[in-house]
Amino acid sequence: MDCRYSIVVPIYNEEANIPELYRRLVDVIDRLDGKAELILVDDGSRDRSLALMRQLHQQDARICYLSFARNFGHQVAVTAGLNFARGRAVIVMDADLQDPPELVPALVQQWQQGYQVVYAQRTQRIRESWLKRVTAYWFYRILRRLADVDIPIDTGDFCLMDRRVVDLLNTMPERNRYIRGLRAWVGFRQTAVLFDRAPRYAGSVKYTFRKSLALAINSLVGFSRVPLRLSTYLGLAAAAISLLMGLLVLYWRFFTPGSPLTGYTIITVVVFFLGAVQLISIGILGEYIGRIYEEIKGRPLYTLSEVGGFQAHSTRIQTARSAISEDEAE
Repeated sequence: MDCRYSIVVPIYNEEANIPELYRRLVDVIDRLDGKAELILVDDGSRDRSLALMRQLHQQDARICYLSFARNFGHQVAVTAGLNFARGRAVIVMDADLQDPPELVPALVQQWQQGYQVVYAQRTQRIRESWLKRVTAYWFYRILRRLADVDIPIDTGDFCLMDRRVVDLLNTMPERNRYIRGLRAWVGFRQTAVLFDRAPRYAGSVKYTFRKSLALAINSLVGFSRVPLRLSTYLGLAAAAISLLMGLLVLYWRFFTPGSPLTGYTIITVVVFFLGAVQLISIGILGEYIGRIYEEIKGRPLYTLSEVGGFQAHSTRIQTARSAISEDEAE
């Protein structure tokens, strides 16, 4: 398949959105200046998402799909789509239609002007809670300040990447993936296309607070050594405070013998303070050691139970990451 564009869409329990997603994407694909494929990645959905994907593939040869053997997570689903994408330009977007398909031509236009990465940057979030807006605002700015690379603020996974960038991402073996950080790390010419993020078309939010927090921790640990330095800073601060408190206790003992601060109260406060510093430091070290543990196990990044729309000899499958065999592909 001589393909110029690949559109990768990770899907998890999105049966209510798939028909409208297909309708709007096909309208965009038909107006592109070259052949395009639409890669739907089923991340272990429990509803009729996979059945709808099979149906779309049967009626439209441009529709390809992957189905995970279980839920592996959004970032892994995006990675699988990138592994299989065959286009010269690869667009990544979500299935909830908060990433408007109608913005794809604007991304393509910037790519045609020579940019290798074109990311969609949100100007406002329509009908989202104030808590979501505030936490997202500060998360992106803190991450940009602490990260070792310049990760653009207010950007998600909605982007267009050139074939060279996708090939580089596919060679990266790390398991705890943060795609928007990796695409910033590879470099090349990058630019933004501004848009207003629409509310979810249908269904419930898949990125709960717990998942969002996990993604935030993963991005910070994956692209910054500041948390490790924080342990050192906390240790130095605790040592300085302990020295100061020791001098104060000696002063109170000799010059204010009746002070209650020289008894068990001050000892209890110091013990709790030092214990908190130690637990925070151990927790930070545990995050990094946990990542090392995940990396050295060497398990496949994902396993596939079904593939549709790909020729076995032409798939860009990474055998070190996927457990699918050739006779499972169409």
